[in-house]
Amino acid sequence: MIILTDELLLNYKRCSRRTYLEVYGSHEQKDPKKEFLLKLRKENQQHIQNFIQERSLNPQKPTTSFRDWSSRYEETLALMKQGVDCIFKGVLCLNWEDWQKGITNEELKPISPPTLTISSENTIVTKSINHDLNLNPDRQEITLLANPTLLIKQPGKSVFGDWSYVPISIKLGRRPKPEYKLIGAYHAQMLAIVQDAFPVYSSLILRQQNEYYVNLSHWLDRTQEIVANCLEMLSWDVEPEVFISRQKCSLCHWYSHCYQIAKNKQHLSLIPGVTPKRYNSLKEMGLDDLDLIASSSDRILGRRIGQDVAKQLQQQARSLLLNTPLIKANYDLDHSYQLPSSAIELYFDIEAEPDRNLDYLLGILLVDNTNNTKKFYPFLAEKAEEEERVWREFFEFITDYPHAPIFHFSAYEVDTIKRLARLYGTPKIPTKALVSRCVDLHYWVTKSVILPVESYSLKSLANWLGFEWREETASGDQSVCWYDNWLTTQDRSLLEAILNYNEDDCYATYYLKDWLVKFFSEAQKHQAL
Repeated sequence: MIILTDELLLNYKRCSRRTYLEVYGSHEQKDPKKEFLLKLRKENQQHIQNFIQERSLNPQKPTTSFRDWSSRYEETLALMKQGVDCIFKGVLCLNWEDWQKGITNEELKPISPPTLTISSENTIVTKSINHDLNLNPDRQEITLLANPTLLIKQPGKSVFGDWSYVPISIKLGRRPKPEYKLIGAYHAQMLAIVQDAFPVYSSLILRQQNEYYVNLSHWLDRTQEIVANCLEMLSWDVEPEVFISRQKCSLCHWYSHCYQIAKNKQHLSLIPGVTPKRYNSLKEMGLDDLDLIASSSDRILGRRIGQDVAKQLQQQARSLLLNTPLIKANYDLDHSYQLPSSAIELYFDIEAEPDRNLDYLLGILLVDNTNNTKKFYPFLAEKAEEEERVWREFFEFITDYPHAPIFHFSAYEVDTIKRLARLYGTPKIPTKALVSRCVDLHYWVTKSVILPVESYSLKSLANWLGFEWREETASGDQSVCWYDNWLTTQDRSLLEAILNYNEDDCYATYYLKDWLVKFFSEAQKHQAL
């Protein structure tokens, strides 16, 4: 039997391979649960409770375990028949035959009431497509499950009487991501078939309690198609090809398993700049390894993916093959602005808690090139209320060195300086002077050099240079977890871990800048010969 849940469907929208592994993979190959993910799960539960309290809802909840989904569905159905006002974490259940009948039923079409704000995703049309599946004849027993956060009673006709229900999904995201809309439409379609009446709407409650109404007429056909594609994959046990995308894969508990496969195959997704679309273009051209990309025709490759991208990918492949850094093809080494150097240089890194909109640590590494000394200065808020104090102390410290360049890695540091200056009323002229001294090394790296790395993150670049963090598993996400735990436990060892991680980030930034200066100098000497 194949059981398709909304969680599997959401994962399929993000990465079909993850859904496949959840069904067929060995759970021994999963990474341990990350503390940051557990933190997000806890925050989502709190987010749900806050919404219920603020809306003064009094939901009823099925008592059966989710593992016994059949009994939980019967409990949910009984609550709907009773006409309770709100159901929390109910289960909707359909077999494949009922799903197919429902999506082709001309009477079950979405309604767009004029009182609701519908997204601007195309003009609403009412149509339905019957997706013919090529299912494995040995695996055609299919159950579809949905678990909307809330089912809210509304006036209207349904199989239950003079009322019907609408689904609400409560998510932590700040914006209505496509996968959220997909699940909102899936919940609506499941509910329409169960209650024999299309819900008036399907909504998402996002962070800050803002509500988003899913354009059902736009998303229903896409949902039906995605359900069909997902079920075909699961029915035939077809394992999707691995593709490593750092941003999407970083929090997945199958990451290490997939990464090792990609590494063993020298998969092209490990090359910086190879997106899924570019990867498909490279495969269609028969360029499926580093050697072929490095030696390919600029002109032919450029026609498919653009000349600038083609040159960059070719250089990246050559850099990886030779394990050597290269000056970027379009970078004018002789006539470009040089990295600043000074007797005193400052290296800046921030630790922040996005959920609280809090920057709790502003770290500065002061490098005195005259006396050959380095000292780390942390400006730490031990509680959220201390952010203003930390900002003012940091600002006073950094303005004591008015001629020192401030090196950092990413645009976040400058954005934070501007945000804190506005928030705490710092005058504009000294703020602009401070910002003008900031030098983003990530920008410098990506515009000037090609390095034999799989990622242009600070950790990847610094590790390539031979720099190592004291805490091997330390990361920005882990720092957030340490800080949250500190606020709860007051365990000062957590603060020490945060300070060590931030100091190491500052040192890594210093190592990178030092290497860039030496590399540019050597490259200019070599060019002059």
